[in-house]
Amino acid sequence: MFSNSFLRTALPVAALCLALAACATPIPPTNISPAACNAEAARWAIGRAPDEATVERARTETGSRDVRVLKPGMAATMDFRPDRLNIDVNERGAITGLRCG
Repeated sequence: MFSNSFLRTALPVAALCLALAACATPIPPTNISPAACNAEAARWAIGRAPDEATVERARTETGSRDVRVLKPGMAATMDFRPDRLNIDVNERGAITGLRCG
C-alpha cells in the first residue's frame, strides 16, 4: 500500500509533530469577562418607542456592549451573550420587555 521510502520519511515526521504538540504550552484564559448586562436598569423604557436615543440610553444604563431590538416574528440567533441587551417590541412598536443574553 505505502512504499518503504514513504514510511521511512512519514513516520519520523509524524513522531516529531506529536512530540512538538505535546510540548506546547496552552494559552491560559484571561480574567477579562464580558460586561454583564443589567436589564432592570432600563425598565423605564417599557412602553416607549425603540428610537435611537431610547435604545442607546438603555444600552448605556444596563452596561451592555451590544443591543438588539426584536420585533414580532423577527428571526434572531439563539446564542447567549451576557453583554447584550435584547429589547422586545410589540406589533404597535412599543417596548414590552428587556432582557440580557
